[in-house]
Amino acid sequence: MNELTAIVDSAKAAFADAATPAELENAKAVFLGKAGRITELMKGMATLTVDEKKSRGAAINLAKQAIEAALNARRHALAEAELQLQLQAEAIDVSLPGRQRGQGGLHPVSLTMERIEAIFGSMGFDVAQGPEIESDWFNFTALNTPEDHPARSMHDTFYVEGGSESAPNLLRTHTSPMQIRHAVQHVKKHRAAASALDGALFAGDMPEIRVIAPGRTYRVDSDATHSPMFHQCEGLWVGENVSFKDLKYVFTDFCRTFFENDDLVLRFRPSFFPFTEPSAEIDIQFPSGPLAGRWLEVAGSGQVHPNVIRNMGLDPEKYIGFAFGMGPDRLTMLRYGVNDLRLFFDGDIRFLSQFQ
Repeated sequence: MNELTAIVDSAKAAFADAATPAELENAKAVFLGKAGRITELMKGMATLTVDEKKSRGAAINLAKQAIEAALNARRHALAEAELQLQLQAEAIDVSLPGRQRGQGGLHPVSLTMERIEAIFGSMGFDVAQGPEIESDWFNFTALNTPEDHPARSMHDTFYVEGGSESAPNLLRTHTSPMQIRHAVQHVKKHRAAASALDGALFAGDMPEIRVIAPGRTYRVDSDATHSPMFHQCEGLWVGENVSFKDLKYVFTDFCRTFFENDDLVLRFRPSFFPFTEPSAEIDIQFPSGPLAGRWLEVAGSGQVHPNVIRNMGLDPEKYIGFAFGMGPDRLTMLRYGVNDLRLFFDGDIRFLSQFQ
């Protein structure tokens, strides 16, 4: 029996020395495997008498049970140790402050667009939105820019599938097409209302058209101050007695409100646009700050050309108005002191978070 005791003690010692489950299974095979020491003892009973087999077999079974108990105990100990290591590695310090999801905010250009809409909204201007894929007629022809007009070379753009060879579709180069779209809808709506009231043809007394059209536009430009995709905001005011004086007053009031500077100086410089006559570039000059004394171009403007008034479905002998177009991207750069337009489109959180 001393042999069995020695085997049990040897097994316990081997199990205790096993540092990993794999080492423990190797030690198990030495004692309980097909060629293990307990198995060999069982095979040696074949030559014993019946009575000897009973006593010997009982003793071997007791030794086997002791070894299995030691094996299971060691398995449990190794599993518990591994669990403790895992818990320690994944421990959470509940005394630490909670982690909160960072709050986002509007893009600086979006902030500018909202500001523009709010200022012109206070002056009674509606806001119109339209398609970014535009027809050649709305983008050029209706704005007094026929196919052979030299001004088209300034608007090289991205043409897209659809339309026809004579009237292709393109990504709009400005938001001016919305002037035509909105005015045509405005005229049709008024004619329908007048006809429903008394059956008479459209005869006049049409409410004024006062609208701005902000949105994305596209041209083949890319540098520090130009982007292939950029933003524009067109403005239109058409009525029976709308003059260039009204344009100067409205845009001057807008600029001074936008930049929160009543001392801001504006200059209307003669220029040319196919869809306005006369036309003027609008420059601003800050009285103080890093840009003080410099003239900065911010918009183009003018009285709406008679041909454009006709394309709106109105009589140019009766209706007159003004239009302007400005770049919200440039206004954003001037308002926040940004010197590279590309920063707006890089998606750098370090830059964008400054405006929240």
